[in-house]
Amino acid sequence: MKIAIAGATGRMGKMLIEAVLNTSDAQLVGALEHTSCPQLGEDAGSFLGKKTGVQISSDVAAVLANAEFLIDFTRPEGTMAHLAMAEKTGTKMIIGTTGLSADQITNLKKASSKLAIVFAPNMSVGVNATFKLLEIAAKMLNQGYDIEIIEAHHRHKVDAPSGTALKMGEVIADALGERLDDVAVYAREGHTGERKEGSIGFATIRGGDIVGDHTVLFAGDGERIEISHKSSSRQSYAQGSLRAARFLQTQSSGLYDMQDVLGLRK
Repeated sequence: MKIAIAGATGRMGKMLIEAVLNTSDAQLVGALEHTSCPQLGEDAGSFLGKKTGVQISSDVAAVLANAEFLIDFTRPEGTMAHLAMAEKTGTKMIIGTTGLSADQITNLKKASSKLAIVFAPNMSVGVNATFKLLEIAAKMLNQGYDIEIIEAHHRHKVDAPSGTALKMGEVIADALGERLDDVAVYAREGHTGERKEGSIGFATIRGGDIVGDHTVLFAGDGERIEISHKSSSRQSYAQGSLRAARFLQTQSSGLYDMQDVLGLRK
């Protein structure tokens, strides 16, 4: 698999590069960064003390021309620019970028009519197993339980709630026959009154170097059920991304997520 990495000098980008270099069926063929990145022109493996022969570049067209896959965990505006070029080069995309607007997601769907894309707020296999557990739990605990989603991330994360937390909310709401937009409560302050029955609450924590913790609380009378996933490193995201690339090898077009990759779709 000929793979290019977007955001090559970031925390996730470095983890992805290392994972590709250590994977026998993958080859690093490109490393993308923005035009003002001070590492442009450096070898993409220099942070590991390795020479890969791949220079960090801001030339999207040149990088994607040599790549079968682009793994992108950047910002929405960057991902959309990469998507526009990928449509021209036919480069399949694995997108873990969060915070995309409704219009940007619509653009993804349009592009997927001719381009194969895996788009997921979290590429971790464990997180996606957790989504399935939440679906089952929500169907079983659909009466008499209040639902809260608590997530924690590092101080540098710029969107809230996290894409993973929102996906958890969507999975639960769908299992209950609801739309998340109709039942979500994202903030509480002052005299809020009693909790509205059927609502799904969100709480966000930002601090330190927390990679990503998510807990869903089903609180009933006399008992609580908690389903949690805690990440200690970004390695699980990198390995999930490579698994997504392998899945896309047999897809010519379409918009998929990790439930498709893992065979968990109904």
